[in-house]
Formats: sequence, structure tokens, C-alpha cells
Amino acid sequence: MITDRSYAVEPWAVRETALDLDVLAQSESVFALSNGHIGWRGNLDEGEPHGLPGSYLNGVHELHPLPYAEAGYGYPESGQTVINVTNGKILRLLVDDEPFDLRYGRLVSHERILDLRRGVLERTCEWTSPAGSTVRVRSTRLVSLTQRAVAAVAYEVEAVGRRTRVVIQSELVANEQLPEPNGDPRAAVALQSPLEAEEHFASGHRLRLVHRTRRSGLRVAVAADHVVDGPGRTTTRSESSADVARLTVTSVLEPGQRLRVEKLVAHGWSGTRSLPAMSDQVDAALAAAAHDGWQGLLDEQGDCLDDFWTRADVEVDGDEEIQQAVRFALFHVLQAGARAERRAIPAKGLTGSGYDGHAFWDTEMFVLPVLTYTAPEAVAEALRWRHSTLPAAQERATQLGLGGAAFPWRTIEGSEGSAYWPAGTAAFHVNADIADAVVRYVAATGDGHFERDTGVELLVETARLWRSLGHHDQHGAFHIDGVTGPDEYSAVADDNTYTNLMARANLLAAAGAVERHPGQAARLGVDAEESAAWRDAAEAMHLPYNRELGVHEQHAGFTRYQPWDFAGTRPDQYPLLLHFPYFDLYRKQVVKQADLVLAMYTCGAFFDEEHVARNFAYYEPLTVRDSSLSACCQAVIAAQAGHLRLAYAYAAEAALMDLQDLEHNTRDGLHIASLAGTWMALVAGFGGMRRHDDGLRFAPRLPERFSRLAFSLQLLGRRLRVEIHADKAAYTLLDGPPLTLHHHGEPVTVSTDGPVIRTVPPPKPRPTPDQPLHRAPNGG
Repeated sequence: MITDRSYAVEPWAVRETALDLDVLAQSESVFALSNGHIGWRGNLDEGEPHGLPGSYLNGVHELHPLPYAEAGYGYPESGQTVINVTNGKILRLLVDDEPFDLRYGRLVSHERILDLRRGVLERTCEWTSPAGSTVRVRSTRLVSLTQRAVAAVAYEVEAVGRRTRVVIQSELVANEQLPEPNGDPRAAVALQSPLEAEEHFASGHRLRLVHRTRRSGLRVAVAADHVVDGPGRTTTRSESSADVARLTVTSVLEPGQRLRVEKLVAHGWSGTRSLPAMSDQVDAALAAAAHDGWQGLLDEQGDCLDDFWTRADVEVDGDEEIQQAVRFALFHVLQAGARAERRAIPAKGLTGSGYDGHAFWDTEMFVLPVLTYTAPEAVAEALRWRHSTLPAAQERATQLGLGGAAFPWRTIEGSEGSAYWPAGTAAFHVNADIADAVVRYVAATGDGHFERDTGVELLVETARLWRSLGHHDQHGAFHIDGVTGPDEYSAVADDNTYTNLMARANLLAAAGAVERHPGQAARLGVDAEESAAWRDAAEAMHLPYNRELGVHEQHAGFTRYQPWDFAGTRPDQYPLLLHFPYFDLYRKQVVKQADLVLAMYTCGAFFDEEHVARNFAYYEPLTVRDSSLSACCQAVIAAQAGHLRLAYAYAAEAALMDLQDLEHNTRDGLHIASLAGTWMALVAGFGGMRRHDDGLRFAPRLPERFSRLAFSLQLLGRRLRVEIHADKAAYTLLDGPPLTLHHHGEPVTVSTDGPVIRTVPPPKPRPTPDQPLHRAPNGG
């Protein structure tokens, strides 16, 4: 386990006890607050110093030209990038006319705590100015999980030792200066001051700014209201200009006296609403927040999270660091999707601008499984967003000469935003990933209305793409050629096993859905012949297999490629894509991220235990994990194959990806899929949970470091609790009618009468496979 800890290890909080300006950007990501609609990075209240200023509204983006050395048919023409919207967090402080800036004077103490139970970021510090005035600052910040448009800050200053004049400047700031980007300079130009002012307002304690993006034409409104509490001679003054609205609060504090400002901030955006409508919208949101007040927002936040943790908590005995990490992960996954409401869940959530704020297939295959069993209403909303982008996906399929819909590999608003054509054109597996999320959600919730109104069309249009993309050969086998699977070091290949198996499930799910909903089938023009063609293609799906080696191939011909020269690759040459040409990677046996291994998790019914073990042993020495999506998948299959120590190491890597900044890019935002993968590694790995047609199956086994693992799942209106020890597992139904599940293949019926306890068999002993040189898991 990693011993160089940035944060204190405790079960329900992430605590930073000293301020290190060298890793300020990383901590801003870790301490970010969001509700899926609003995202506030954990910047210091005073605005400076900062690593990366960040205030985001889900879906608000700017357009920029995509870079191509040569033009090509079907290339996306315009990229989309999340922008830093109007910042409502800022409360600048002057102490006896000197700016409160932690780079100057003497910082006596500084502590920040992300409270995972209460959903707030708390900060306390004591600072002595260069002139010798000392103040204590306390702040509490939240982004409301119950009032979607609202975030708030309570900021308090106390004089220490002597009479002190203090000034608090509460601001709304648009077009903040950002660090110079390292990427495409054309994108940088497009994103420089992306907001054009339309309205500014300041009166009393109320502030408001309304802007519009220059190219994407989105209107953004942010407003703030304040409650000020200070000594008798405290005064206030408000003013505004195009990009700044400010409330200035001035007071003289005797030692021990405090000045407190409670700031409520409302956010809104639209591509269609008028300027007056947007102003009214944020004013109304402020009025609703003011009705409850600061304490009311705190109480609502606590109640919301109490409910979530009752449904979602994962308990780990024997490893305090993993216990903290999985709760940190669940908290941020909830924040990413709780109130996204028909918007994407980006790969970084709303914690940073990494990946340009794009959503990938990560959402459906890593994030939504967690939310399906812990906060299913967020899953329905995420899939309704995908449904809303169907027209763009159908247009893309038509452009590519295909039927149905071709969903984008990366996007913000529904159109393909990738200039990397082997993925932006050929990573069709995202279609099946979306279909898989639909099937999982319906199976877990029984939400027939969602299936009829949203799910059927998603399943039909994704199935139509597979039928047009693939073909039957002269022997009747169905092939899908020229695609890019999850592993981006194998591009435009034939019969990618993951893609084929997921497409097979997609085709069968679509055929079943139109049978259950004939009215929807008729509306979508699906007849019996088309449905039968889907079933034929699914049943004839080709799965490449090397009989000599006794392993499934990642794609056709993969096992005959020349192995990568791992012995000749230096540690500083990872990730490989930054040091070797893709041409070389594409034609060698080297795997960026779990691909065939992921298929064994998502489509486990096609692999018996011996094939799981052989496949894992074959691909483990080839997988370099140049992607944060890999470790959690390897943890799951390592556990299934009985390699529990290795599974633990991979689970720890996924869990600590951001808390320990293992990939050295947490400054750009958290890895939401890897955080979700922490739950996956524990619940699907050590809990052995799999989804089958006959319900949930469990095959639990614990690593040595754990003495107990317990988790809860929401399933068909019930709440199931699973508690695992080294030698036994207990299944308890906390509410709802009886439920049948499987424990290591044995049917088990649970009811509210009490727990059902079963023994845990030991794993079959097998040699632990090696990893590529220099690429052992970081969690080991």
C-alpha cells in the first residue's frame, strides 16, 4: 500500500492538514463539489492562489475547429470544450488594507475537510499579514443536491490579538484568466474570454451577471444574494460591470469579534431562453434558497446524504485506506450524476476541464452500474440524455453509410467531438454499452414505463447499426470488421471479442423489447423480419479463438502478432502512446486497457472458469494499463480467477487513483470512471456480483487484507444487504418481497425474516501471472 499520503486516513472525511501550493490544482479536484448540474472546483475562497479556476455548468461548452493535417470524409468538423462559467465562489478578503494571500505573510495553520456524510467542504485557517495583523477564517461550502440550481458559502472572519479592519468582497466573475493550455492552440484561442456580456446588475445584497457564449450561443446566468452579520458599524456597498458584480462588506473587529457572510448563488443556462427569462430563472432559484436559508440548505444536504449512504455505503474492515477511498469514490460518483437530469456525465464529472469536459463510454460501463444499484433515478436521466441525442447519432450513422444510430465516442452535446478517427469513427462499441445500460437499469428497477418510452428506441436504433455494420460469411457466421474496441492500442480490427459479445446482447435485447412493446415496434417501423434478422446475427456472432493456445483472441488474429518488446521499454516510456507511433502499437501484442478481460466481466456467461483463468493469464503480461479504466476490470477478473492478492493490488490502484494522484493528472479533474471502478472492484470483484437473466449471482471471496466486506444494493424495489467474511457470506433482505439469487452457483431465496448464511469455498490454486516489466499495479 502507498505510504506517502496527501490526506489523513479516516472513514468519513478527506482531510488536508497543511496547504501545499505545489499540488494545489490536485487538491482543487479532490475537494470539488458538484450535483451533476453545477460544479465548483475546490479553489480557495479568496480566488488566489489557484491551480485551475473552475466553475462549470453541465452542458455549457464552446466550439472550436478540430485539427487535421489532411481532410477526410466523415471527420467531425467542430470540437466542443467545457468552459469556466461565471465564478460565484469568490470572497476576497482584505486585512487592514492588505489582501489575504497565503503566499505572503505567515500561514499559522490551514485545514480543509471534505465531509462525505454532510456533503460540504470546510476550511479553517489562521494567517498573520506582513504587517502583523492576525485573523482566523472559517468557511463552509456546498453545492446543493436538493436545489439543483443552488450553491452556497458561509464565510467568517475573526480578529485575533488586536483591533483589525476587514473588508470582504463577494464577487461574481466572468472570463477569469486561466493557465495557458498545453493542447491545441486553436482551441485555446476559441476559449479565451468565451463569454460575451449581456446584463450586469447589483442592488442591495443582490448581484447578477448574464452572458452568452460566442460560438455555441448558450446563455448563462449567475446571481447571488447575501446575509451579512457583523458588529454595529458594518457597512455594505454593491456595484457591477460587464464581467464583475461585487458586494463589498466593511467592518472593524475587536479581538474575538467576527464578521460573517452567507452567500447563496444560483446558476442557469439555456440555448433557447431569452435574457429576461434567464434573469428571472436565477432570481427565482435564489428566492427558493433564501426561503430555506443557509441552515435549511445544510439540513437538506445532510438528509439527502443520509438517505444515500443508507442505500449505498460499502463497509470495509481491515483496511482503513480502502474504506475511505470507496466512500470518497461513491460520493464523487453521486455528485457527478445526482442532478445531471438529461445531461451527460462527463469523464471528469464537473471537477475539472480534463478531456475537454467530454462524456465517453465510461459513463454507461463504469459509472451507471454503480448508480443503477445505489441511485437509479440518476441512471434513467442519463439514458434519457442519450435518447435526446438520437437525431445526431442517426445523422452520424447516415454519414457513415450505416443504419440506425452511431453514438459518439466523445461528446458534450451529442455530436462526435473526436479528431482521433480510429475511435471517433470506429469505436462502435459505445452503442452496445448504451444498450447494456438500458437493459441493466430495467432489470434492476422493473421500470416498464422507461423501457417503453425511452429504452425500446435506444435498443432498436443501436441494433440497426450492428445489423448494417456486420455481415454473414459464406458459412453463416456473423462478423463485425474494422472496429476499435476498448483497447485503443488495437484499432480498426476485425471481430473484436468485446464488441461482438456486447453487440450480440444488444441485438437480442432489441428483439425482446419489440416483442414486449409491439406498439413501439410499429411506431419505429420494426417488423418481424427485421427482428428475426437481429436474432440470426446474434446467434451466428463469431468469437475468435486460438485453439492451439486455448484462449479467446482480443480480436481476430491478435495472438499471431509479434509481442511487444517489454524488456526494451524503459519505465519513463509509459504511457506508450506518448513515446511510440500508433502504427507500431497497432500491430504488436500490447494492450492499453482491459478489453478481452472486460468482456469476461460484462459477458461472463460465455466463459467457463477455466477459460477465465487461461485468458487472464494470457492477457495479464500484455496489459500495460496506460488507461485509468483498466485496473478495476483487472481486479474483478483477478478475483474471479482466484488471484486475490493481485486483485487487491488492482483494487487499491483504482481506489487511490486520485487521492494519491497515481497518473499525475488529477489536477485536470477526477477520474470518475476509476472512482466508480472502486465500487466495481469491491462488489463485482470480491463480492463476485454478476447480472444474469435469472437475476444477481454472487461468488464472494475476500483478500487477506479484508476481514469483512459489506454492501447494499437497490433491486426491484428491495434493499439487499450482503456481508462477507473470510469463510461465510450473509444475504439479508431489508425490505420488500422475497428474492432469489445465487451464491457460488447455488440458488438462495432471501426474505425479511433474517439473513441467509452460506460458506465461502476457497479458490482453486493457480500460478499468479506476471505483469509487463515496470507495470506491476501501483496499489501493491
